[in-house]
Amino acid sequence: MGKTTIEWTDASWNPVTGCKEISPGCANCYAARLAATRLKNHPDYKGLAINQNLSGQDLLHQSTQRWTGEVRLHPDRLEEPLHWRKPRKIFVCDMSDLFHEDVPKLFICKIFDVIARCPQHTFQILTKRPKDMLAFFNAALLDIGDAVKSHPQLTPQQLRVGIGTTCNWPLPNVWLGTSVEHQHFADERIPFLLQTPAAVRFLSCEPLLGPVNLLRAGLGPKMPNDAAGWLHWVICGGESGPGARPMHPDWARSLRDQCQAAGVPFFFKQWGEWFPLGQVQKHDDPKPKRNTVIREFSVHDKQLVASFGKKASGRRLDGREWNEFPSSF
Repeated sequence: MGKTTIEWTDASWNPVTGCKEISPGCANCYAARLAATRLKNHPDYKGLAINQNLSGQDLLHQSTQRWTGEVRLHPDRLEEPLHWRKPRKIFVCDMSDLFHEDVPKLFICKIFDVIARCPQHTFQILTKRPKDMLAFFNAALLDIGDAVKSHPQLTPQQLRVGIGTTCNWPLPNVWLGTSVEHQHFADERIPFLLQTPAAVRFLSCEPLLGPVNLLRAGLGPKMPNDAAGWLHWVICGGESGPGARPMHPDWARSLRDQCQAAGVPFFFKQWGEWFPLGQVQKHDDPKPKRNTVIREFSVHDKQLVASFGKKASGRRLDGREWNEFPSSF
């Protein structure tokens, strides 16, 4: 089990590592930073990410650490959750994207086979590729016959158990989510997520780089026997780490207010590197770091933000923490 400090989960499970940047939200990827620094000599991560000096003009590669594009499979990690008896929320592939185009469908089926055999756990799968996720579920049963022919040592039951042939899909312990940085990606990605059957569908609006209107994207309460059409949970957070971009407090407030109006759980993960001056906290405002940078949010906005760091900036939005989960938690 991978220990994690991510606030909305308990553990991470990485049968796949490595990725490729596809949108501005990838620019300061914490996973690429870890793979290129602290984990650079670990055999599971060596060569998956590099350090590179960049001009900062490339929206996808503002960080000095970036993925090489290689994806690595770890069959030896597949059965790890089977040995974890204590129920927990498990973030699947936080050091990759399960639906990356280079992850074989057969391997994804093996992952869902393990998930189906671990009903005591909740598996949280987050992707920036919801179109590919939907395509996987639409095609999995058609492709499975060829997979069995190619891998005769695996029975159809072993391959199909996680995707609905020998059990009811959606599995109740699988949450499927997509990342949304701003309105463009909300409009682009959420429709694919809504078409994918899941017990819980969620959004990770982190790093939040612009305002997002979810009402037109299907935000609403879970309905009885719901197969498609609703979002059930929203995570919001600002960016942290080197090169972090600030999040306007009104963007976070808007998401919170939309969720409250729709009766959808809202989880405020963090402010990140930048803290808005004048933000109401339960306690005193955080103490700035030495040589703190204070700047105006934009030329059209008088909101001031200061570089305090993730720990000092904290997780309070308008004086309280928002730690809401779907109703089963």
